[in-house]
Amino acid sequence: MTTATPELCPLYIGGKWVNPTGLLTSSVFNPSRGSIIASVPMCGPAEVNEAVASANAAFPAWRDTPPNERAQVLFRVKILLEDAFEELCLGIAIEHGKTLSEARGDLRRGIEVVEYACGIPTLLMGESLENIARGIDCHTDRHPLGVVAGICPFNFPALVPMWMWPIAIACGNTFLLKPSEKVPLTMQRVVALLEKAGLPPGVMNIIHGGRECVDAILEHPDVKAISFVGSTPIAREIHRKGTSFGKRVQAAGGAKNFVILMPDADIDRTVEAVKDAAFGCAGERCMAGSTAVAVGDAGKKLLPALADLVKSMKVGPTDVRASQPDMGAVISAEHRAKVSQLIDASEHSGATVLADGRSTHCEDAPEGFFLGPTLLDHVEESNSVMETEVFGPVLAVMRANTLDEAIASANRQAFGNGAAIFTKSGKAAREFRRRVSAGMIGINVGVPAPLAYFPFSGWNDSFFGDLHIQGKEGVEFYTQRKTTTTRWFGFGDGEIWAK
Repeated sequence: MTTATPELCPLYIGGKWVNPTGLLTSSVFNPSRGSIIASVPMCGPAEVNEAVASANAAFPAWRDTPPNERAQVLFRVKILLEDAFEELCLGIAIEHGKTLSEARGDLRRGIEVVEYACGIPTLLMGESLENIARGIDCHTDRHPLGVVAGICPFNFPALVPMWMWPIAIACGNTFLLKPSEKVPLTMQRVVALLEKAGLPPGVMNIIHGGRECVDAILEHPDVKAISFVGSTPIAREIHRKGTSFGKRVQAAGGAKNFVILMPDADIDRTVEAVKDAAFGCAGERCMAGSTAVAVGDAGKKLLPALADLVKSMKVGPTDVRASQPDMGAVISAEHRAKVSQLIDASEHSGATVLADGRSTHCEDAPEGFFLGPTLLDHVEESNSVMETEVFGPVLAVMRANTLDEAIASANRQAFGNGAAIFTKSGKAAREFRRRVSAGMIGINVGVPAPLAYFPFSGWNDSFFGDLHIQGKEGVEFYTQRKTTTTRWFGFGDGEIWAK
């Protein structure tokens, strides 16, 4: 543990960085070293009220700022993000434990949302129709909601917040962001760039905290909409409570994404893609391919090569630019212990451990929160590891005799974020795409997460709400339509109109 006093992450309210006093704090770790690098204040209603008041005061002027001027701010933000790209990525690796390659992907996908939001003048265009009845015209236009909030998880310090605020502020709303208390530093740096780009004070605000802070956001009468990403139990509760207070809510939850392996799948490409889907970002993502179903003799063909590849993966610290490993640490010691216990329970329930990451230790980072990639074979649906989202570097492999059996297994689980199939058969791919109960489908693609202009369209217990994150649905979520019906009875008074 470090002996230096850790940095206290400030709040950002009304265009000013604020260091609150008298609040409890939570530690921020460098997972690669197990050392404390910062602390965050655990805010409550008083701080939320102050931030919302700031956002509320900034809303009228920002709402009335022409969309092209709002877009110009985002264009400048995009340039600043590109200029600071590598330093921001190293910061993500330090506070989260991702590899630099994964951190680059995290930030790049976030920048893509900024790019999408720069097109807001077109995205906000309404619809019109003349002569809906004789002499009567009708048109619709979009208006911002007011103060909106984003509550974020730890697993993507850049991307998940940037799913939310670029579109929200481009639409003319003002924003209250609560990053995960585990990874608050990335958005602190990004908001400093927003300030540099000329975003007016109060349009973006940052607060930190846990349950008390979240409840204050959910209950505040001036917060009109809430975007949330996290586990399914919390997503369900956020949706229930937020809507009970009359707010719009989009709440993305957890997943148990199935990857179907057909006997005709390309061995080398499939094994590489499945490895990346299962163990990328140490499995800490809601689109992780955490469960594979080997159909027919696909297991015999693919699993030996997959096991060899998994065992060859290098695990280690990611907080220096040189010697990057294949996989970094998990977010905390507590999370490492939880995932290890799930592996233990799965083995006791009959799974065969083909690659075991529980004893992983890094000599050059002995205090790091490391858990190596783990491959479990012959996992039954009744196995304890199938009852929860593991959210760690664990791939459970099931067996099925037919594609029908594999699809049925996937559809029996409660989640519905993503599902993928690896095959050379167009018919098998078509059947899978049509019948599997998930919102994002990959065909020979292990992680079918969509780009910024498509919605992140989870189904079932992976999403609560009506309008998804990103894309046109994101614009719909952060705006409300106004419909105007117009009729004119005659020309105005005066001689000029008659002539």
